[in-house]
Amino acid sequence: MSTPIPDAPICYAYKASLIGSAQEFELTEQGLSWRFAGQAGLWPYADIAAIRLSYRPVSMQAKRFRAEITHRDGRRLNVISTTWQTATLMVPQSEIYRTFITALHARLAAAGSTARLTGGLGRMVYAAAVTVMAVLAAAMAVLLVRALVITEWSGALFLIGFAALFAWQVGGFVIRNKPQTYTFAEIPRALLP
Repeated sequence: MSTPIPDAPICYAYKASLIGSAQEFELTEQGLSWRFAGQAGLWPYADIAAIRLSYRPVSMQAKRFRAEITHRDGRRLNVISTTWQTATLMVPQSEIYRTFITALHARLAAAGSTARLTGGLGRMVYAAAVTVMAVLAAAMAVLLVRALVITEWSGALFLIGFAALFAWQVGGFVIRNKPQTYTFAEIPRALLP
């Protein structure tokens, strides 16, 4: 998934919380410019050491994605695909987020970047999540078999419904966040809105 490099600067802004100020980012010829909480900076593309893309849903926004951009000195910037609009409304910014992230990758590639590009959860966290899911699935299977043996039909139906909901909610998160590395030309579609 490659994108031509636009000539004009590309901007992206979001509010991480209702109370805080907006976090603003701009892709310029010199690098990634950022501004929030009374601070500002410019990271040349050569100074960006890593990007990690992930799928991070929250209760008020199921389609929420995050890009964690790491500077070579260890500082990090998070770019989230949603923004707070009111006390009860978190709004997705899917198109502009995808445009910003793909343009950032295109500019890094054009600058000859050697940034480490990863997606999903860390390997240890992912292994722990899969293990917990397997244990819970086994426990639900045992309970289902027991409910069927003692002919507790309402309990069996509840377990089947709960298992389906669990697989839909948690399973989607785990599948999208499988640890991976990628290239500038092939950004994982599952980790973009």
